[in-house]
Amino acid sequence: MFATKGEASAWESSQKLRVRSGEWTDPQRGKVTLEAFAPQWFDSLSVTESTRANYQSVYDTHIKPQWGPMRLDRIAYSDVKKWAANLSSARNGRRLSASRQRQAYRMLRSMLDLAVEDGRLPRNPAKSAAGSTKGLTRRAPRQRSHRYLSHEQLRSLAEAAGDSKTLVLAMGYSGLRWGEAAAVRVEDVDVLRSQIHVRRAHSEVNGKLIVGATKTHATRVVALPKFLRVAIEEQMKGRAVTDLLFPAPKGGPWYYANFRKLAFDPAVKASGLTGLTPHGLRHTAASLAVQAGANVKAVQRMLGHQSAAMTLDVYADLFDGDLQGVAERLDEAARASWSSSKKATVAKLPDAASMPS
Repeated sequence: MFATKGEASAWESSQKLRVRSGEWTDPQRGKVTLEAFAPQWFDSLSVTESTRANYQSVYDTHIKPQWGPMRLDRIAYSDVKKWAANLSSARNGRRLSASRQRQAYRMLRSMLDLAVEDGRLPRNPAKSAAGSTKGLTRRAPRQRSHRYLSHEQLRSLAEAAGDSKTLVLAMGYSGLRWGEAAAVRVEDVDVLRSQIHVRRAHSEVNGKLIVGATKTHATRVVALPKFLRVAIEEQMKGRAVTDLLFPAPKGGPWYYANFRKLAFDPAVKASGLTGLTPHGLRHTAASLAVQAGANVKAVQRMLGHQSAAMTLDVYADLFDGDLQGVAERLDEAARASWSSSKKATVAKLPDAASMPS
Protein backbone atom coordinates (compact mmCIF):
# COMPACT_ATOMS: atom_id res chain seq x y z
CA MET A 1 0.00 0.00 0.00
CA PHE A 2 2.83 2.39 0.84
CA ALA A 3 6.11 2.57 -1.11
CA THR A 4 8.19 3.40 1.94
CA LYS A 5 7.99 3.19 5.69
CA GLY A 6 8.14 6.99 5.81
CA GLU A 7 4.95 7.26 3.74
CA ALA A 8 3.21 4.81 6.06
CA SER A 9 4.31 6.77 9.12
CA ALA A 10 3.14 10.04 7.57
CA TRP A 11 -0.25 8.52 6.81
CA GLU A 12 -0.56 7.15 10.33
CA SER A 13 0.29 10.54 11.79
CA SER A 14 -2.29 12.29 9.63
CA GLN A 15 -4.98 9.81 10.70
CA LYS A 16 -4.14 10.28 14.37
CA LEU A 17 -4.36 14.04 13.88
CA ARG A 18 -7.81 13.68 12.29
CA VAL A 19 -8.95 11.51 15.21
CA ARG A 20 -7.79 14.10 17.73
CA SER A 21 -9.47 16.93 15.80
CA GLY A 22 -12.72 14.98 15.41
CA GLU A 23 -12.43 14.87 11.60
CA TRP A 24 -11.79 11.14 11.25
CA THR A 25 -14.48 8.93 9.74
CA ASP A 26 -14.52 5.21 9.11
CA PRO A 27 -13.74 4.81 5.38
CA GLN A 28 -15.99 1.76 5.18
CA ARG A 29 -19.08 3.79 6.11
CA GLY A 30 -18.68 6.02 3.08
CA LYS A 31 -18.76 3.13 0.61
CA VAL A 32 -22.55 2.96 0.59
CA THR A 33 -24.31 4.36 -2.50
CA LEU A 34 -26.48 7.45 -2.31
CA GLU A 35 -29.46 5.34 -3.38
CA ALA A 36 -28.93 3.05 -0.39
CA PHE A 37 -28.44 6.01 1.95
CA ALA A 38 -31.41 8.08 0.68
CA PRO A 39 -34.09 6.24 2.74
CA GLN A 40 -32.23 7.25 5.90
CA TRP A 41 -32.51 10.90 4.83
CA PHE A 42 -36.21 10.58 4.03
CA ASP A 43 -36.81 8.93 7.41
CA SER A 44 -35.21 11.93 9.13
CA LEU A 45 -37.74 14.38 7.66
CA SER A 46 -40.60 15.93 9.59
CA VAL A 47 -42.77 17.26 6.77
CA THR A 48 -46.30 16.96 5.44
CA GLU A 49 -47.21 14.10 3.10
CA SER A 50 -47.47 16.46 0.14
CA THR A 51 -44.03 17.93 0.84
CA ARG A 52 -42.58 14.44 1.18
CA ALA A 53 -44.14 13.47 -2.14
CA ASN A 54 -42.62 16.57 -3.73
CA TYR A 55 -39.18 15.68 -2.35
CA GLN A 56 -39.55 12.14 -3.66
CA SER A 57 -40.38 13.50 -7.10
CA VAL A 58 -37.32 15.78 -7.12
CA TYR A 59 -35.11 12.91 -5.95
CA ASP A 60 -36.44 10.44 -8.51
CA THR A 61 -36.24 12.92 -11.38
CA HIS A 62 -33.09 14.95 -10.77
CA ILE A 63 -30.91 13.35 -8.10
CA LYS A 64 -31.22 9.58 -8.36
CA PRO A 65 -30.34 9.29 -12.10
CA GLN A 66 -27.01 11.06 -11.55
CA TRP A 67 -26.01 10.16 -8.01
CA GLY A 68 -28.04 7.11 -7.00
CA PRO A 69 -25.52 4.44 -8.09
CA MET A 70 -22.48 6.40 -6.85
CA ARG A 71 -20.77 5.71 -3.54
CA LEU A 72 -20.84 8.59 -1.08
CA ASP A 73 -17.05 8.66 -0.81
CA ARG A 74 -16.66 9.07 -4.57
CA ILE A 75 -18.84 12.15 -4.96
CA ALA A 76 -16.58 15.10 -5.77
CA TYR A 77 -17.26 18.82 -5.46
CA SER A 78 -16.28 19.42 -9.09
CA ASP A 79 -18.82 16.83 -10.26
CA VAL A 80 -21.57 18.36 -8.10
CA LYS A 81 -20.77 21.80 -9.50
CA LYS A 82 -20.99 20.49 -13.07
CA TRP A 83 -24.27 18.71 -12.33
CA ALA A 84 -25.75 21.84 -10.74
CA ALA A 85 -24.78 23.90 -13.77
CA ASN A 86 -26.44 21.42 -16.13
CA LEU A 87 -29.72 21.38 -14.20
CA SER A 88 -30.84 24.39 -16.23
CA SER A 89 -30.60 22.41 -19.48
CA ALA A 90 -33.84 21.69 -21.28
CA ARG A 91 -35.50 18.39 -20.36
CA ASN A 92 -38.28 17.00 -22.53
CA GLY A 93 -38.47 20.34 -24.31
CA ARG A 94 -38.85 22.29 -21.04
CA ARG A 95 -36.24 24.14 -19.05
CA LEU A 96 -36.01 23.44 -15.33
CA SER A 97 -37.06 26.51 -13.35
CA ALA A 98 -34.53 28.29 -11.16
CA SER A 99 -36.48 27.39 -8.02
CA ARG A 100 -36.55 23.71 -9.01
CA GLN A 101 -32.80 23.78 -9.66
CA ARG A 102 -32.18 25.19 -6.21
CA GLN A 103 -34.48 22.64 -4.63
CA ALA A 104 -32.65 19.74 -6.30
CA TYR A 105 -29.24 21.03 -5.25
CA ARG A 106 -30.36 21.76 -1.69
CA MET A 107 -31.79 18.25 -1.38
CA LEU A 108 -28.50 16.68 -2.45
CA ARG A 109 -26.59 18.98 -0.11
CA SER A 110 -28.92 18.08 2.77
CA MET A 111 -28.47 14.36 2.11
CA LEU A 112 -24.70 14.75 2.16
CA ASP A 113 -24.91 16.90 5.31
CA LEU A 114 -26.62 13.97 6.99
CA ALA A 115 -23.90 11.64 5.69
CA VAL A 116 -21.31 13.88 7.37
CA GLU A 117 -23.29 13.96 10.62
CA ASP A 118 -23.63 10.18 10.43
CA GLY A 119 -19.87 9.74 10.24
CA ARG A 120 -19.87 8.50 6.65
CA LEU A 121 -18.00 11.45 5.14
CA PRO A 122 -15.38 13.83 6.57
CA ARG A 123 -16.98 16.79 4.79
CA ASN A 124 -19.82 17.60 2.43
CA PRO A 125 -18.74 17.28 -1.24
CA ALA A 126 -21.65 19.52 -2.26
CA LYS A 127 -19.73 22.41 -0.70
CA SER A 128 -16.28 23.78 -1.49
CA ALA A 129 -13.35 23.04 0.79
CA ALA A 130 -14.10 26.36 2.47
CA GLY A 131 -17.73 25.36 2.98
CA SER A 132 -19.09 27.70 0.32
CA THR A 133 -22.04 26.94 -1.98
CA LYS A 134 -21.79 30.21 -3.91
CA GLY A 135 -22.27 29.89 -7.66
CA LEU A 136 -23.74 26.40 -7.57
CA THR A 137 -27.28 27.52 -8.34
CA ARG A 138 -28.90 30.68 -9.57
CA ARG A 139 -31.53 32.46 -7.54
CA ALA A 140 -35.06 32.48 -8.83
CA PRO A 141 -36.21 35.95 -9.84
CA ARG A 142 -38.22 37.68 -7.12
CA GLN A 143 -41.94 37.83 -7.61
CA ARG A 144 -42.53 41.55 -7.50
CA SER A 145 -46.17 41.60 -8.51
CA HIS A 146 -49.31 39.53 -8.12
CA ARG A 147 -52.86 39.82 -9.26
CA TYR A 148 -55.03 41.49 -6.63
CA LEU A 149 -58.80 41.74 -6.76
CA SER A 150 -60.73 44.74 -5.54
CA HIS A 151 -63.62 44.35 -3.08
CA GLU A 152 -66.03 44.66 -6.02
CA GLN A 153 -64.25 41.99 -8.08
CA LEU A 154 -64.10 39.60 -5.15
CA ARG A 155 -67.81 40.03 -4.50
CA SER A 156 -68.60 39.47 -8.17
CA LEU A 157 -66.52 36.28 -8.20
CA ALA A 158 -68.19 35.00 -5.04
CA GLU A 159 -71.69 35.69 -6.37
CA ALA A 160 -70.87 33.72 -9.52
CA ALA A 161 -69.58 30.79 -7.46
CA GLY A 162 -73.10 29.84 -6.32
CA ASP A 163 -73.08 27.51 -3.32
CA SER A 164 -69.32 28.15 -2.92
CA LYS A 165 -69.87 31.88 -2.39
CA THR A 166 -68.99 31.83 1.31
CA LEU A 167 -65.88 29.70 0.71
CA VAL A 168 -64.62 32.16 -1.92
CA LEU A 169 -65.25 35.14 0.35
CA ALA A 170 -63.62 33.42 3.32
CA MET A 171 -60.48 32.71 1.28
CA GLY A 172 -60.44 36.19 -0.22
CA TYR A 173 -60.65 37.92 3.16
CA SER A 174 -58.65 35.55 5.36
CA GLY A 175 -55.73 34.44 3.17
CA LEU A 176 -56.34 30.75 3.88
CA ARG A 177 -54.44 28.38 1.62
CA TRP A 178 -56.69 26.10 -0.43
CA GLY A 179 -55.80 23.03 1.62
CA GLU A 180 -56.47 24.90 4.86
CA ALA A 181 -59.85 26.22 3.72
CA ALA A 182 -60.95 22.79 2.51
CA ALA A 183 -60.04 21.26 5.90
CA VAL A 184 -61.86 23.74 8.17
CA ARG A 185 -64.38 22.03 10.45
CA VAL A 186 -67.36 23.50 12.26
CA GLU A 187 -65.50 23.22 15.57
CA ASP A 188 -62.74 25.48 14.19
CA VAL A 189 -65.09 28.47 13.92
CA ASP A 190 -65.56 31.09 16.64
CA VAL A 191 -68.66 32.87 15.35
CA LEU A 192 -68.80 35.51 18.09
CA ARG A 193 -65.26 36.69 17.31
CA SER A 194 -65.57 36.05 13.55
CA GLN A 195 -62.48 33.87 13.69
CA ILE A 196 -61.33 30.59 12.19
CA HIS A 197 -58.75 28.44 13.95
CA VAL A 198 -56.45 26.93 11.32
CA ARG A 199 -55.41 23.55 12.71
CA ARG A 200 -54.99 21.25 9.71
CA ALA A 201 -54.84 21.12 5.93
CA HIS A 202 -55.83 18.78 3.14
CA SER A 203 -53.26 17.71 0.57
CA GLU A 204 -53.47 15.39 -2.39
CA VAL A 205 -50.78 12.76 -2.89
CA ASN A 206 -51.08 10.46 -5.90
CA GLY A 207 -54.81 11.09 -6.10
CA LYS A 208 -55.38 10.37 -2.42
CA LEU A 209 -56.59 13.03 0.01
CA ILE A 210 -54.41 13.37 3.11
CA VAL A 211 -55.40 15.26 6.26
CA GLY A 212 -52.31 16.64 7.98
CA ALA A 213 -50.61 19.63 9.50
CA THR A 214 -50.54 23.05 7.90
CA LYS A 215 -47.69 23.92 5.57
CA THR A 216 -45.64 25.44 8.39
CA HIS A 217 -46.74 22.84 10.98
CA ALA A 218 -48.16 25.67 13.07
CA THR A 219 -51.71 26.52 14.03
CA ARG A 220 -52.99 30.08 13.81
CA VAL A 221 -56.14 32.16 14.07
CA VAL A 222 -57.46 34.22 11.17
CA ALA A 223 -60.07 36.93 11.52
CA LEU A 224 -62.97 37.41 9.12
CA PRO A 225 -64.93 40.61 8.49
CA LYS A 226 -68.06 40.59 10.59
CA PHE A 227 -70.29 40.86 7.52
CA LEU A 228 -69.41 37.18 6.89
CA ARG A 229 -70.79 36.05 10.26
CA VAL A 230 -74.31 35.35 8.99
CA ALA A 231 -73.02 33.42 5.99
CA ILE A 232 -70.69 31.36 8.17
CA GLU A 233 -73.53 30.58 10.57
CA GLU A 234 -75.57 29.33 7.60
CA GLN A 235 -72.67 27.04 6.65
CA MET A 236 -72.69 25.59 10.16
CA LYS A 237 -76.42 24.84 10.39
CA GLY A 238 -77.30 21.16 10.62
CA ARG A 239 -73.68 20.05 10.85
CA ALA A 240 -71.89 18.26 13.67
CA VAL A 241 -68.86 19.95 15.22
CA THR A 242 -66.50 17.56 13.43
CA ASP A 243 -68.12 18.09 10.01
CA LEU A 244 -66.39 20.09 7.30
CA LEU A 245 -67.47 23.73 7.09
CA PHE A 246 -67.13 23.79 3.30
CA PRO A 247 -67.99 20.29 1.99
CA ALA A 248 -68.27 19.33 -1.68
CA PRO A 249 -71.80 19.33 -3.20
CA LYS A 250 -72.31 15.60 -2.56
CA GLY A 251 -70.72 15.73 0.88
CA GLY A 252 -67.21 14.89 1.89
CA PRO A 253 -64.15 17.02 1.17
CA TRP A 254 -63.46 19.00 -1.96
CA TYR A 255 -60.70 17.84 -4.26
CA TYR A 256 -58.84 20.77 -5.82
CA ALA A 257 -59.50 19.71 -9.43
CA ASN A 258 -63.21 19.25 -8.74
CA PHE A 259 -63.46 22.63 -7.01
CA ARG A 260 -61.84 24.28 -10.02
CA LYS A 261 -64.04 22.45 -12.52
CA LEU A 262 -67.40 22.70 -10.76
CA ALA A 263 -67.23 26.02 -8.92
CA PHE A 264 -64.20 28.25 -9.25
CA ASP A 265 -63.35 28.25 -12.96
CA PRO A 266 -66.97 28.83 -14.10
CA ALA A 267 -67.17 31.73 -11.63
CA VAL A 268 -63.92 33.17 -12.96
CA LYS A 269 -65.25 33.03 -16.49
CA ALA A 270 -68.63 34.52 -15.55
CA SER A 271 -67.03 37.43 -13.69
CA GLY A 272 -64.48 38.19 -16.44
CA LEU A 273 -61.40 37.41 -14.32
CA THR A 274 -59.70 35.11 -16.81
CA GLY A 275 -56.54 33.43 -15.55
CA LEU A 276 -57.32 33.75 -11.83
CA THR A 277 -56.57 30.71 -9.65
CA PRO A 278 -57.72 29.93 -6.08
CA HIS A 279 -54.26 30.93 -4.83
CA GLY A 280 -54.98 34.38 -6.22
CA LEU A 281 -57.49 34.80 -3.41
CA ARG A 282 -54.63 34.54 -0.91
CA HIS A 283 -52.83 37.38 -2.68
CA THR A 284 -56.05 39.36 -2.70
CA ALA A 285 -56.46 38.89 1.06
CA ALA A 286 -52.96 40.27 1.62
CA SER A 287 -53.68 43.26 -0.61
CA LEU A 288 -57.01 44.12 0.99
CA ALA A 289 -55.51 43.79 4.46
CA VAL A 290 -52.69 46.22 3.63
CA GLN A 291 -55.21 48.65 2.12
CA ALA A 292 -57.13 48.46 5.40
CA GLY A 293 -54.00 49.48 7.31
CA ALA A 294 -52.45 46.13 8.30
CA ASN A 295 -48.71 46.20 8.91
CA VAL A 296 -46.30 43.49 7.79
CA LYS A 297 -46.47 41.58 11.09
CA ALA A 298 -50.27 41.43 10.92
CA VAL A 299 -50.15 40.15 7.32
CA GLN A 300 -47.51 37.61 8.32
CA ARG A 301 -49.73 36.22 11.08
CA MET A 302 -52.78 36.18 8.83
CA LEU A 303 -51.04 34.26 6.06
CA GLY A 304 -49.08 31.96 8.35
CA HIS A 305 -45.68 32.92 6.98
CA GLN A 306 -42.69 31.81 9.04
CA SER A 307 -41.24 35.33 9.19
CA ALA A 308 -42.03 38.94 8.36
CA ALA A 309 -39.04 38.86 6.01
CA MET A 310 -40.80 36.22 3.94
CA THR A 311 -43.95 38.32 3.81
CA LEU A 312 -41.96 41.33 2.64
CA ASP A 313 -40.16 39.23 0.03
CA VAL A 314 -43.42 37.90 -1.42
CA TYR A 315 -45.42 41.13 -1.17
CA ALA A 316 -42.78 43.81 -1.53
CA ASP A 317 -44.95 45.60 -4.07
CA LEU A 318 -47.76 46.03 -1.53
CA PHE A 319 -45.50 47.51 1.11
CA ASP A 320 -43.76 49.79 -1.39
CA GLY A 321 -47.13 51.52 -1.66
CA ASP A 322 -47.48 51.47 2.11
CA LEU A 323 -44.24 53.48 2.37
CA GLN A 324 -45.80 56.16 0.18
CA GLY A 325 -48.74 56.25 2.56
CA VAL A 326 -46.34 56.69 5.48
CA ALA A 327 -44.70 59.64 3.70
CA GLU A 328 -48.08 61.25 3.10
CA ARG A 329 -49.08 60.85 6.76
CA LEU A 330 -45.74 62.33 7.86
CA ASP A 331 -46.39 65.29 5.59
CA GLU A 332 -49.82 65.81 7.13
CA ALA A 333 -48.42 65.53 10.67
CA ALA A 334 -45.62 67.99 9.96
CA ARG A 335 -47.99 70.52 8.42
CA ALA A 336 -50.41 70.22 11.33
CA SER A 337 -47.59 70.70 13.82
CA TRP A 338 -46.14 73.74 12.08
CA SER A 339 -49.59 75.26 11.56
CA SER A 340 -50.20 75.30 15.31
CA SER A 341 -46.73 76.59 16.10
CA LYS A 342 -46.16 80.21 17.04
CA LYS A 343 -43.20 80.19 14.63
CA ALA A 344 -45.37 79.57 11.58
CA THR A 345 -48.43 81.09 10.05
CA VAL A 346 -51.63 79.10 9.57
CA ALA A 347 -51.60 79.75 5.87
CA LYS A 348 -48.08 78.73 4.93
CA LEU A 349 -45.56 76.10 5.95
CA PRO A 350 -41.93 77.33 5.88
CA ASP A 351 -39.76 76.10 3.04
CA ALA A 352 -37.53 73.12 3.80
CA ALA A 353 -34.48 75.38 3.75
CA SER A 354 -35.87 77.46 6.61
CA MET A 355 -36.78 74.51 8.83
CA PRO A 356 -34.39 73.83 11.77
CA SER A 357 -31.83 71.08 11.18
